[in-house]
Order: sequence, then C-alpha cells, then structure tokens
Amino acid sequence: MTREPRPATSLFTQLDISANTPPDTSTRTTEGVGQVTQILEQILAAQDRQNELLEEMMSQMNSAQRQRAAELNQWKQANPHLADTCRQAAETLSQVQSEFLHALTSEVEDNGEAMMDGEFMLTEFVDRFGPRLAHLNGVLQVLSQLSSSPPNSNTTDAN
Repeated sequence: MTREPRPATSLFTQLDISANTPPDTSTRTTEGVGQVTQILEQILAAQDRQNELLEEMMSQMNSAQRQRAAELNQWKQANPHLADTCRQAAETLSQVQSEFLHALTSEVEDNGEAMMDGEFMLTEFVDRFGPRLAHLNGVLQVLSQLSSSPPNSNTTDAN
C-alpha cells in the first residue's frame, strides 16, 4: 500500500497591510468618553451614598454615646457618696496598678533572655501576669467611669 501525498493545508494566512484610510475613530472616541463619564458619575453617586451612610452611622453612635454619658451623670447625681468612693478606689487601684507594672517590668528585665529562648518561661510569665493585668485594668476602668470628678476640678461642661 502506497500512500499518495495529500495537499498540505496552509499554516499561515494572508493579511492585507496596504495603506487604506483609517476607520473613523471620532465616533469611538465620543462613545468612550461618554462611557467614562457615566462610570465616573456612578462612582461619584456611590461615594455620595457611602458618605450619607457614614454620617448616619456617626449620628447614631454619637447619640448612643450621649445617652450613655447622660445615664452615667444621672447615676452619679443619684449616688454621690458611691461615686466619691469609686473615685477613691480608682485612685488607690491606680497606685496598685503602677506597682504591679513595676513588678512586671522588673520580671521582664530579669528574665527577658530566658523568655526569648524558651517558650516555658514566656508562658509562665503570661500566665502569672496576664490575667491579673487584664482584670485589674477592667476593674479600674469601671471604677473610673463610675467615679465623680474631683471636687476641685477646673473643667467646664461643654454640653
């Protein structure tokens, strides 16, 4: 069986690269500018809407914060003795916190290299100081919020 040669299909096609008049691009340019303008207008509208939503969100947050401040002031006025006691406790706990932080930093200075070298020392340090510091900060924050201003404060109420 002999094979007869088949005609080979051409792998290349011909392109006409002769100099013709260029197609009219003025219509495409105008359409492109119109599309860009539309996209920019849509972006601007979306940004305006986003700004409106942010303003609404800030308004709601401010009103909630003002309400919380008013409630705290009412509580302080209804419980002036307790508010004074909270202030004194906050001042004392602030001193305790300072001493605690001093002990914490001394521990870091003394065992810093061991903490960097081994996980055991770091874990021991965090277990020893972490929960106490977190709880102390939480209690101090609550007491500070509930405490009344010192009687000789020179601050004025801006409301």
